Amino acid sequence: MDALNAIRGKLKTHGVGKVRCIATEACRKAENGPDFIQRVHDETGLTFKIIGAKEEARLASIGCHDLIGDDAPSVLVVDIGGGSTELSWLNAELARANGLNGLIQRAPIQNWTSLPLGVVTLTEAFAHLPDAEAYQAMLDHAGEVIEAWQGTQAIRSAMGLRGAHLIGTSGTVTCLAGVHLKLDRYRRDKVDGTWMSRTSGEKVLNMLREAGPDGRAALPTIGEERAGLMLAGCAILDALWRAYPAGRLRVGDRGLREGLLLSMMYGQKPARRRRRGGRKRREGGNTPQTHSATEAGNDG
Repeated sequence: MDALNAIRGKLKTHGVGKVRCIATEACRKAENGPDFIQRVHDETGLTFKIIGAKEEARLASIGCHDLIGDDAPSVLVVDIGGGSTELSWLNAELARANGLNGLIQRAPIQNWTSLPLGVVTLTEAFAHLPDAEAYQAMLDHAGEVIEAWQGTQAIRSAMGLRGAHLIGTSGTVTCLAGVHLKLDRYRRDKVDGTWMSRTSGEKVLNMLREAGPDGRAALPTIGEERAGLMLAGCAILDALWRAYPAGRLRVGDRGLREGLLLSMMYGQKPARRRRRGGRKRREGGNTPQTHSATEAGNDG
């Protein structure tokens, strides 16, 4: 609540006039989710909306619109979160043809799901096991969950087509890319948009798995704060790549937040009501005001 009050203070300080606040999987699953949202409103004045998994997938896809390969017939957007993993299977040809505005108005999502696989929940579920056993157990569990989804078979076939690829957007994937690029510090300009072959990805996944907690924490693009969740993130990505064996993955240091901002900036706007008195401007009329757009979300 302190963090939300700090955000509210910054919004007031900077005179932000347009705000959309969303909550995702943690509030969708929590029994007291609506009560928490009401408490946030009462204490901070911020009005959050709990969005559905499909809307979350749509926004993540919009945020990654320019990461779709020029020759891709379809792409699978993978958003690994703290409590869930969102998958959005896009018709890439339609997405390119219709552009950003078309994607915002009607995203060509052929199938989507929210899998109950998150880095926090998976880490907690297998915390009683040593690293080597935990990884295999998490990998097996993630594989079972993915195979149980009715959309898996069709996406597996689509990802086998020439040019089809994954788009990964999450802390797990960006950290993986930082290690792959051998960065001595995290650099968004290097990570965002980079390509990883499946062979290169598997090499980094195996290296992180074998490094152990201390070894992962020592890597400059992971660090101690993220190290504890990386094993679960690697298991989820490993299971996804095995289920949907696309040759390449493109890394996005963007996703839900950027999709939300783009939809606010370019989405359909409500018709402006004409002021009483017609078009005639009164003396001392209002100076046009610039509004900023911001977003606050809950990502597990």
